[in-house]
Amino acid sequence: MSSATTMSLPVIVIGAGPVGLAAAAHLVERGLEPLVLEAGDSVGAAVRQWAHVRLFSPWQFNVDGAARRLLEAEGWQEPGAKRLPTGGELLSDYLEPLAGTAALQGRIVTGARVMAVSRDGMDKTHGRGRAERPFLVRATVDGEVVDYRARAVIDASGTWSQTNPLGTAGLPAPGEAEAAAFLLGPLPDVLGRDRERAAGKHVVVVGAGHSAANTLLSLAQLRRAEPGTRVTWLVRGASVERAYGGGDADGLPARGMLGSQLRRAVEAGEVELMTSATITAMHPAGDRLELTLATPEGERRLVVDGVAGATGFRPDLAMLRELRLELDPGVEAPSRLAPLIDPEFHSCGTVPAHGADVLAHPEPDFYIAGMKSYGRAPTFLLATGYEQVRSIVAQLAGDTAAATTLELELPETGVCSTATPVVEADGSLSIAPDAASDCCAAPEPQLIGFPTGFAHGRTAL
Repeated sequence: MSSATTMSLPVIVIGAGPVGLAAAAHLVERGLEPLVLEAGDSVGAAVRQWAHVRLFSPWQFNVDGAARRLLEAEGWQEPGAKRLPTGGELLSDYLEPLAGTAALQGRIVTGARVMAVSRDGMDKTHGRGRAERPFLVRATVDGEVVDYRARAVIDASGTWSQTNPLGTAGLPAPGEAEAAAFLLGPLPDVLGRDRERAAGKHVVVVGAGHSAANTLLSLAQLRRAEPGTRVTWLVRGASVERAYGGGDADGLPARGMLGSQLRRAVEAGEVELMTSATITAMHPAGDRLELTLATPEGERRLVVDGVAGATGFRPDLAMLRELRLELDPGVEAPSRLAPLIDPEFHSCGTVPAHGADVLAHPEPDFYIAGMKSYGRAPTFLLATGYEQVRSIVAQLAGDTAAATTLELELPETGVCSTATPVVEADGSLSIAPDAASDCCAAPEPQLIGFPTGFAHGRTAL
């Protein structure tokens, strides 16, 4: 296939979440043809899983610039800039309308799970003429294998489906696969969709991040309504002070408020805390689950009804095996990005904006963007992902100047809201008009900015 023919092919975007749809909006704005492949049955499928979670980041930081321009051209009214949306509102008020615009409608294929990305006619061992070959993206759509060809690929598939295991050393605990029916996920909706699985039951939450804190506080609230509910918090480390944050003295008051509420729940006995405890085995025992724990006092067994694993996420790299990637061996992020996001040294507020040059791989015109670009680091910000794809698309369009001119400025104060949320008359939450903030999303969405990431902003109750 000639290079001219290759250039006429679409740019394939993997994932129709916030960053994937933002990439599509920028591609349309630049006159390039996007094709978005989404594994879920609808756009924002991962966000739908944490729809009950509220972001710390206000609307002004959750909407991409090119996406905003597409929406406003069709009469869209942007939600209040300072309001803090839930994941569900992010879907209904932004992602779904964006996917329904004339510019993107018909360019999104849902139910298309990407299995592999390669070069047409050659595996990764062949280098000569590689850049002139189109990408081959293999997906399953309605049970059928479909091969798509593309001039470039942006992988914005996220990490939501790739949770870290509950065992130690980065490995699943023995019996973890057999215990799948008892696992509630990283951010279960215990006050809504998953209430029956938690009410009056003994639920263990594993993890010490914001995802764990949100779930623990929701379970404590459920316990007050359902007295038979028992909540155990399992932490691998010896201290939970980091999870509590700085309380009233925290530089990010919303985060401090979350930590203070969690501390009070533990001190009140609503949450049973176990530190320096790791799961060494899981064994279904009838309609309950037996956990074997290693503790400083020796081995201990705990019989529970469910486990919420808030242990973080990792990227799915199997589908990229036939590409020439340059990834950090530890964080599993692009090698030039990894030193900027290493969680041992950085938080979300200290990661600088970055673009196509930092995200590039030896594989020409292939980029990993969004939460997946951060590999195992939990510090992703939704606004950072928007800047990533703006720069990437500019590079693909041949506008090197725009690609290398970073347009995002994040405050050094931690990016998430620096003001305690205010309850509005209609019951919604917002931040004070003069508050400086930006987004981490839910999964520890985020961060997602969700979970972790989640989209990363961090979550708030």
